[in-house]
Amino acid sequence: MTERTLQGKLALVTGSTSGIGLGMAIALARRGCNLVINGFGDAGGIARLVASIAGEHSVQAVFESGDLSKVADIENLMKRCADVHGGVDILINNAGIQHVSRIEDFPVERWDAVIALNLSAVFHATRLALPGMRQRGWGRIINIASAHGLVASAEKSAYVAAKHGVVGLTKTTALETATTGITCNAICPGWVLTPLVQKQIDVRMKEKSITPEQAKAQLLGEKQPSQEFVTTEQIGEMAAFLCSPGADQVRGVAWAIDGGWTAQ
Repeated sequence: MTERTLQGKLALVTGSTSGIGLGMAIALARRGCNLVINGFGDAGGIARLVASIAGEHSVQAVFESGDLSKVADIENLMKRCADVHGGVDILINNAGIQHVSRIEDFPVERWDAVIALNLSAVFHATRLALPGMRQRGWGRIINIASAHGLVASAEKSAYVAAKHGVVGLTKTTALETATTGITCNAICPGWVLTPLVQKQIDVRMKEKSITPEQAKAQLLGEKQPSQEFVTTEQIGEMAAFLCSPGADQVRGVAWAIDGGWTAQ
């Protein structure tokens, strides 16, 4: 049985109605952490998901909406977390979007959208979470970057720029909190079979007239030496470790979990 080492803590996990965010939320709940779930999806489905997590792990779990590409929505979300739910002890900045296009063809509005959600939202949530963490003398900020926060790929200029920015922001946040009980680190996953990655597989299938299995094998073969997808459960366990006392001196790290992608 997993020890409830985060009993009484509150975690806000953005983009946690599915995929990596959901995997991390469940890993924290398993350790007794209360949750604020955030993301998009069917209202009924989200309500059932939140109730299921709360019931299975005997924690408090609530859903708070908000378009994190908008500063006002982030400010409202963080205010509700402070005023209604008692303040954020653990902030996991996970929400993100992707757009694939050559630089000269990249739609300006898509660039702005990717930067707003993948980078600026991380800054705004962090700046609003830090005062409460400083007051309580403890906090964990985990930014979900990407292998693309460490290396680049063609036709992903906005995503690569944003994720490199997240890694830099992580380091600065860690330095500014270095003498406190607050830590800030980034997790840099490789290919994870999330809805975002599934869309890229679907495009590859259509463009090349190949099977789903062939598309997945090609995708992994180009980047990930392990030839296996990273799982959301594995990322959740890494996030849980970063919230543990064993990670008290893990600060400003961009931690790759990528099947060897960035080792090449």
